[in-house]
Amino acid sequence: MTKPEKWSDPAHKLFPHQVGFTAPPMDFDGAPSDFLRIAPETVGVHGRLLHVPGYAHELGQRADNFHLLEEVVHTMSNSGADVVGQVGTNWVHANGTDVHDIRAFVAEVSERYETPFHMAGLTLVEACEAHGYERVALNSVYFWPDWRDGVVRFLRSADIDVVWYGNFVDQGWYETQQEVNDHTWIFPAELALDSMRHTIEQAPDVDAVLVNGMSNYRDAVGLPQRLVSLAADIEADIEKPVLAADITLYWQIFRTLGVAPLGRHGSLLTSLQGSM
Repeated sequence: MTKPEKWSDPAHKLFPHQVGFTAPPMDFDGAPSDFLRIAPETVGVHGRLLHVPGYAHELGQRADNFHLLEEVVHTMSNSGADVVGQVGTNWVHANGTDVHDIRAFVAEVSERYETPFHMAGLTLVEACEAHGYERVALNSVYFWPDWRDGVVRFLRSADIDVVWYGNFVDQGWYETQQEVNDHTWIFPAELALDSMRHTIEQAPDVDAVLVNGMSNYRDAVGLPQRLVSLAADIEADIEKPVLAADITLYWQIFRTLGVAPLGRHGSLLTSLQGSM
């Protein structure tokens, strides 16, 4: 496959920097909006959901439809995207794959469609490697037990020492996973900081706190916010870097574009400001 030649001419592009996002089926995903809010006006965003009828967020369904990720990169490449980001931490381990498998897959797809491709789960690893974080705690937030355990296994396959991990049930905020699921990824505002404090209390000597998934927390006026909007204040409180999957994915996309985010952020995104 050859990327259409016209996209090499900036005059044919709607935006100097064009980003494609894809997310799991059956969810209206906030990543394109969140990313655009913190990007310079030279950046445009295009979203495309995977089409999997009857999708129920099962790891087996992700494994069975893994090939759709390549299809997304293909269509985004044809549409003139400069980079494609995949939302959803679990896709990197759903097939029983490890970090070496996913690095190879991402490299192959990026080369085939002449468009860099970033998977959220892999960017957690890449951010740790770039900043020398070797010992981490994992706040697994709303993740089901098999999702949580798969992320831990994936991180450890990259020689990252996950010294503690736990989801909202493990942490004692909810009694059952079904209670967590019923929130549809949106939780009370105070749980963002409370769960981070709990995590760091279990593992105070880590280099960073990692967070899988794309959890949301209602702000003072009731709007859901992801950790990209909360990280700066949380880091000031727990005195540790917060590497959430939304943050690391955006960080890698900005690095690929060669532009920096606007506004006040946690340490990872702030590291790009003044260096691009």
